[in-house]
Amino acid sequence: MHAHLRRLSAALGGTDAARVEAWGARAARALSDGQRLFACGNGGSAAEAQHLTAELTGRFEDERAPLSAIALHAETSSVTAIANDYGYRQVYARQLRAHARPGDLLVCMSTSGNSENVVAAAKAAHELGVTCWSMTGPGPSALESLSDETVAVPAPRTSTVQEVHLALVHVFCAAVDRELAAREHEVFVPARRAAT
Repeated sequence: MHAHLRRLSAALGGTDAARVEAWGARAARALSDGQRLFACGNGGSAAEAQHLTAELTGRFEDERAPLSAIALHAETSSVTAIANDYGYRQVYARQLRAHARPGDLLVCMSTSGNSENVVAAAKAAHELGVTCWSMTGPGPSALESLSDETVAVPAPRTSTVQEVHLALVHVFCAAVDRELAAREHEVFVPARRAAT
């Protein structure tokens, strides 16, 4: 097996995917109750964050209603205006302060766990009453200390961490779909019984 794939397999085996699955179930409940999910990252992590929000606003594998999910880096005019006026460190935190409400969710993705703008977003989430979940590379990290929960991928290479993060995005989305399907079943089954 190619060395890259061996590293990927080892990292997947050492990652707490069950925690991300639990996040997905909790996110499904929050989103179906009207909360919003925000996601942020830089570079490849920004791509993974946008991948997550696309799966939620569109669909993952099962047909369902769209869910409110926003990738903070994708609002290019806001990002560049904030970076120009307040510095790049504030590009996510300031947007979060504009849009987020208590009970909303923030998913932070950072291979180092120390990206200043992502760390600032996690700090803002804490101040706003927004639940913050982070996916990082090996800890400890500044992001881990500011997040409600963190899953750290035990891999030294950025590329491997990013690949595991993508797999975790899919674990998260599959859990969202399962939880929403279960909630729909709970709503409609008692109603059908009552009608008979």
